[in-house]
Amino acid sequence: MAVTQPGNRDIHDIEADVARRLRAAGCVFAEEEAALLLAEMLGSEAPETLANRLALERMVAQRVSGVPLEYVLGWALFDGIRVRVGDGVFVPRHRTELLVEAAASVTRAGDTVVDLCCGSGAIGLALAGRVPGIELTAADIDPRAVSWARVNLEPVGGHVFEGDLYSTLPDNLRGRIRTLVCNTPYVPTADIALLPPEARLYEPLGTLDGGDDGLDIQRRVADDALAWLAPGGTLFVETSEAQAGPSAQIMRAAGLAAETIRSAEGDATVVSARRA
Repeated sequence: MAVTQPGNRDIHDIEADVARRLRAAGCVFAEEEAALLLAEMLGSEAPETLANRLALERMVAQRVSGVPLEYVLGWALFDGIRVRVGDGVFVPRHRTELLVEAAASVTRAGDTVVDLCCGSGAIGLALAGRVPGIELTAADIDPRAVSWARVNLEPVGGHVFEGDLYSTLPDNLRGRIRTLVCNTPYVPTADIALLPPEARLYEPLGTLDGGDDGLDIQRRVADDALAWLAPGGTLFVETSEAQAGPSAQIMRAAGLAAETIRSAEGDATVVSARRA
């Protein structure tokens, strides 16, 4: 995109040019992405200036090179909320909104809620939006994820810890967690190569690879869940439709009462596992 003097082109012409470039690069939703990029950089009423045109050009060049749109924008829309994200953090998927919906249905103000493998903190942030007044804690092993989770969760009163699953949680949460959400990596190792390039090339492997059958981290979460859940507390994990049966069996083997929640429309599957 050649830089023109401010005012030389109508903003709709700029948007059409951006969409054309995105479409040529293989972006399926080129028009929608072009509108988002312009809204982020120029705003609907902002005048065209040399500075913001240069910034827009950088954003378009990133997207054309394959950088995920959410990294370029600096945010991902999840459960109706803008979640801040950036390079090196897992981008929340819309299908995970089913996990939020399921968890919110059993969560009340004042409940202790923990988001393990929290990534950007999207699930915890969405739950705080749906159920104000929860006591929210999140944890992740990746320091980059922890940094983004703090950006997203500290403004709503959340506390974020860096470490491996339960090992980093404050001990006073043991036996008190009413709602435990955990979007563990669940892609089988052999299937990583089949993922879209945006995930495979840009998101950390540790946020995707769940081991031989995809359920290695779920097993570790389930194994210690009874010690951390309050009586009647529930663990929610996302899984695939094909893995739902094995995921539920993992939870039952850990002493939890498990059931599967499925949304065909959202192509989403969640296993809930309750401590009796």
